[in-house]
Amino acid sequence: MELGGIGLHLGKPCTLTFKPAPAKHGIVFVRTDIPDSAPIPALVGQVSASERRTQLGNKRCSVHTVEHVLAAVSAHGIDDLTIAMDGPEPPILDGSAAAFFEALSSAGLATLEGQPDYLMLREPVRIIDGDSVYEAYPSSELELDVTIEFSHPIIGRQSSRVGVTRETFGSELASARTFGFIREVEQLRGKGLIKGASLENAVVLDDSTVVSGPLRWSDEFVRHKMMDCVGDLALAGAHVRARIVALRPSHRGTVTLVRELVRMGVKKTGNGASPAGPKPDQRREVVYGIEDIMKALPHRYPFLLVDRILEIEPNKRIVGLKNVTINEPFFAGHFPGHPVMPGVLIIEAMAQVGGMLLMGSVKDAESKIVYFMSLDNVKFRKPVKPGDQIRFELDVTQIRGMVCKMRGVGKVDGEVVVEAEMAAMVRDR
Repeated sequence: MELGGIGLHLGKPCTLTFKPAPAKHGIVFVRTDIPDSAPIPALVGQVSASERRTQLGNKRCSVHTVEHVLAAVSAHGIDDLTIAMDGPEPPILDGSAAAFFEALSSAGLATLEGQPDYLMLREPVRIIDGDSVYEAYPSSELELDVTIEFSHPIIGRQSSRVGVTRETFGSELASARTFGFIREVEQLRGKGLIKGASLENAVVLDDSTVVSGPLRWSDEFVRHKMMDCVGDLALAGAHVRARIVALRPSHRGTVTLVRELVRMGVKKTGNGASPAGPKPDQRREVVYGIEDIMKALPHRYPFLLVDRILEIEPNKRIVGLKNVTINEPFFAGHFPGHPVMPGVLIIEAMAQVGGMLLMGSVKDAESKIVYFMSLDNVKFRKPVKPGDQIRFELDVTQIRGMVCKMRGVGKVDGEVVVEAEMAAMVRDR
């Protein structure tokens, strides 16, 4: 499968060809225009530059701006592939990853012997690189929660959260195009960059509007940044399973994060995911992931405040997690310069965990909704700050018909930060 065109930054023509590779070959770039050139593995140790793009290799043989190609490859779950190029940079095409993603889809994927490698975390990781801030948390899937900020009326502050699968990448991220500002053109071209950029292969903005035609989504900008993150995360050399929260991500920042994930993570061979769906009479870890929670609760970003349910004992007990990240929208106005999570939202998060317990105990949960009736004996013991993970533990104290009373505590690093008693009722939607 071949795709051709000019590169975004170097402006040189290139034909890129996807070729099958044997098991355990990995993702490897090959420069067919350089005689006797060594293959370039798509690994973080091969990164040689990361300003405005991700570059792999060395001075004699390198490949530039590979993030869109790698995003499409990673989204398909491909482990072994040769990417042959007769130029230094993949074609930019329309500025997105859509054509690469569709080419791989139409080519068809083969199943090879062996099992894929997964990179998983034992504990949270936090990285700050210039203006970029990243927090990564253990998870059974790859989930991105990204916020960008630009002082431009069309962009401003945009946030999006996506559990990355082949399907969600194809529908939500693949077609999001790279973007840039007319005011930066002279400076970037002085550095040898964006020589191939045009109104046809990028979203271009002047000081007040988009000059390159209509957007594909109003938040196409943050979607593109998420797509870039997927591509750069592919440099881990394994399928990353983590919830990654990024504020103002950059290629350099994401590469720095990948290095830390590789250092701190655990590589496992084979599918280490937790079984899907809870058993009603069994208590076990990772009972519900974020996609399951969204099916049970009516809340959505920015008001969905539960990230994971770890334990359920029907009609008795539930344990859930809330990861408090730096890009939570309330931090922009709640004690700016000294961010503290509002107490009312901590209680709301606890209530949502309790709601998951009730929804897991009723038939036809899709037709039901939980309303909270009362709060008693609420006590806040310690402030909750960005980077904290709140573990909510709720126990049922009384059930009468469709009304349930619960007592709950929230803990950070084993210390109680909040406690409360609450009552709720399950009603028809």
